[in-house]
Amino acid sequence: VQLQASGGGLVQAGGSLRVSCVASGRTFSRYNMGWFRQVPGLEREFVGSINWSGSMTYYADFVKGRFIITRDNAENTVYLQMNSLKPEDTALYYCAASLSIPYRWEYWGQGTLVTVSS
Repeated sequence: VQLQASGGGLVQAGGSLRVSCVASGRTFSRYNMGWFRQVPGLEREFVGSINWSGSMTYYADFVKGRFIITRDNAENTVYLQMNSLKPEDTALYYCAASLSIPYRWEYWGQGTLVTVSS
C-alpha cells in the first residue's frame, strides 16, 4: 500500500486542523492505521492509531482529549483531527499502515508539516 498524507499548514495556538492520509489500492480496509510525528532532531513519536474497522482507537497521553482519528474505508482515507493545538504540536505528521497485530507499521507515507504559532 502507498500512503499520501496532506492537509498540514500553519495554525494559531488553540486552533484546529485536520490532516488526511489517502491509501492506494483496494485493500485499505484490511490495514490498521497510525499517525506519528517528528520534530527535526528528535525521535519520531506515536500519536495514535485506529484499527481496520474503525472500532478501536488508541492515543498517546499527550493528545488524549484533543486529537481524534477516524477513517473512511470507502474513500481509502484516514484522518487526524487536531483540536486545541499547542506550539509543541509543531512537527511533521506521518501516517503508517500495519497488517499485523501487534502493529508493526510496515508502510509509511511522507510527512505533512503542521506548524502551530503562539
